[in-house]
Amino acid sequence: MIADMNFVGLTTLVKREMVRSLKVINQVIWPPIITTVLYVVVIGFSLGGKIAKIQGVSYAEFLIPGLIMLQVIAATYDECSSSVFQGRFLNAIQEVLIAPISPFEFVAGFIFGSVVRAFLIAVLIGIVGVLTVHAVPQNWLLAIFTIFEVSLLFSSLGIIFGLMAEKFDHIAILTTFVITPLTFVGGVFTPATLLPVPLRTLELFNPMFYTIDAFRRSYTGESFLPLWLSLGAIGFLALLGLAIAWRMVAIGYKLRT
Repeated sequence: MIADMNFVGLTTLVKREMVRSLKVINQVIWPPIITTVLYVVVIGFSLGGKIAKIQGVSYAEFLIPGLIMLQVIAATYDECSSSVFQGRFLNAIQEVLIAPISPFEFVAGFIFGSVVRAFLIAVLIGIVGVLTVHAVPQNWLLAIFTIFEVSLLFSSLGIIFGLMAEKFDHIAILTTFVITPLTFVGGVFTPATLLPVPLRTLELFNPMFYTIDAFRRSYTGESFLPLWLSLGAIGFLALLGLAIAWRMVAIGYKLRT
């Protein structure tokens, strides 16, 4: 399979997605950074001083990994969903469809372009964390792997909804009514141990909780759930999302209409 892959087409598609992101850097790169700084200053510093240490670190340090994951999730979904939908809307997707690339390479090109954007944002926010609250991952391998795994999941969702959408408003439905609410209640600002017992149980059905809990462990060394469970759940959902995205591309779902 590897020998038959069109690496030129794949790398070209990845480069195109990267260039696309850099051309609108003021829309897709700097806003998450500025938002994170505001969260750290307003919530981390202002309110954090009144909160005891959580998982052995200050509240501001506890906040950083949650904020990184918040922006990684938003960035990867937005990147793939908007790129695929705009390509369909402007008929620019036809240039990709007539190229000698397989459905796998089509999906991989969009996803890896999105993954690069996610890591760029994560690094920049990580620098903000180092400069403001001296937050540094204790386990770099876990941090990198979690970002990669989460990026695969939400990039695949971006492709799926980018194909399903009939207008730009449809792309925002998942973000507005699912991703953002579940992320905010998934442990970005508070640990699960502070929640009432019934809500802790409900968190087990929140996929965002697994992503944030696993990534925060790379910073604090502690997590609410076993690491294997969090990474396993994310990995299963990522594989499911990739399979659905690949199948939709393979059958040409809304790609030629």
